[in-house]
Amino acid sequence: MRLASLRQSVQVEACRVGVDAEAWKLAESGRRLDANLIRLPARQRVGTHTEPDLDVLLLVVTGDGVLGGPDGPRPLTEGTLLWLPRGSTRSLTAGEEGLSYLTVHKRRPGMQIRRR
Repeated sequence: MRLASLRQSVQVEACRVGVDAEAWKLAESGRRLDANLIRLPARQRVGTHTEPDLDVLLLVVTGDGVLGGPDGPRPLTEGTLLWLPRGSTRSLTAGEEGLSYLTVHKRRPGMQIRRR
């Protein structure tokens, strides 16, 4: 068994994609799982999107915010654990102190070039 550490074998980089910042990601080769720690600054938002292929677990690590979805807004607080089934539509908005959350899902297969 191999343990992933924030300080050792896993790449730790803050990279901006829109307003969200990927603070950590699981990066070991050969893995079948993806995990990302996302930090949203206060009042920033991840726009409405749908994940068509993967179920996602979302764990709020610090801060608070709101999960938007077809059933209306849902408060997010430290320790909240949600299962977001594939096909679900959602948005995330950080509260006054920001929002850090961990997402975990099956790894997407890499792109492959095949002969026809």
